[in-house]
Amino acid sequence: MNYNEIYINRIYALCKQRKISINKLAEMSGVSQSTLDNIVRGVTKSPGAKTLHKIATAFNMTLAEFLDFDELNNYSFED
Repeated sequence: MNYNEIYINRIYALCKQRKISINKLAEMSGVSQSTLDNIVRGVTKSPGAKTLHKIATAFNMTLAEFLDFDELNNYSFED
């Protein structure tokens, strides 16, 4: 699994857990629908910290909490 797939899966998992759609997440976060669609479809490989912060805030999380999960913590950038 590559880096962007890890945070895509994180977004989908949090949406599922909170029972919200990607469309609703866009509305809640203030991230445009097209930007969020590009992120979850893998078109945008490295979203900026500001965008990820907005997404995290929509989930009532800090950016640090949003990025603190096993799959990302165990990812090796060396490969």
